[in-house]
Amino acid sequence: MEPTERGTEVDETAGAGAGESGLCPEDDPGTGVVAAFGRQLKLLRTAAGMERAELGGWLGYSASSIASYEQGRRIPPPRFIERADEVLGAGGVLAALKEEVARAQYPAFFRDAAKLEAEAVELHIYDTHVINGLLQTEEYARAVFRMRRPPLDEDTIEQRVAARMVRQEIFARKPLPTLSFVIEESVLTRPIGGREVTRGQLEQLLLYAQHRNVEIQVMPQDREEHGGLAGPFTLIETREGRRMAYVEVQRHSRLYTDRETVREMEVQYGILRAQALPPRESLTFVEKLLGET
Repeated sequence: MEPTERGTEVDETAGAGAGESGLCPEDDPGTGVVAAFGRQLKLLRTAAGMERAELGGWLGYSASSIASYEQGRRIPPPRFIERADEVLGAGGVLAALKEEVARAQYPAFFRDAAKLEAEAVELHIYDTHVINGLLQTEEYARAVFRMRRPPLDEDTIEQRVAARMVRQEIFARKPLPTLSFVIEESVLTRPIGGREVTRGQLEQLLLYAQHRNVEIQVMPQDREEHGGLAGPFTLIETREGRRMAYVEVQRHSRLYTDRETVREMEVQYGILRAQALPPRESLTFVEKLLGET
């Protein structure tokens, strides 16, 4: 990350070509942790005297999939890494890379934010364009990624969807984090993916809103006063009490850590929550939309 005047900025431009080719998301082929994992996997397989088809048979994967993992063209899922470590007797060498390999599933600009998100004790999120990834159904997430231009290939889309679903493990984490969301009405009425996908997404919002540690509020279209016209953002608090603000636009993101900026955005979020419908009224609003969809 390159330091900026008031925070930290990450530019995805350098990794964009590889990510959208579907070869190795956000890593150039032959470089990065994904390629390093692939080389290690090949060395261990060769040392064990196994052909790709044989290793694939033990792990439930095709020889072509093993080749893709070894060549760094695809990102292996965590379960594959664990099983490969066992079958090849790697003694934890492959498993030690599991977390870093998993982070490679995310676009480069989001990786550091994803790590902070997974460890946060509080997240407060304002969304203006799509339902937040933490709340998305698999079908909605897939529809969002399929709308990317230039288009993502199918392998990359599925890797991104899987990574997005993994993020939702935060809802089952202990101790429970405090999560709040303010969502623009226009986001809820935009039928991304079609009618059935929209219905499923609205139903999921109602389910997540039942969690004791989750509050969802809707910002109605008819509000004459609005404290969030500068765009979406996320407030993060860590176990150590550090407070940060994360802002993302196009392929650029910025993580603000200085207290002045973060305090300004905390005030902004407080105003947004006051202007939005209260949580109970918001759920009634979502139920009404669901009935009309």
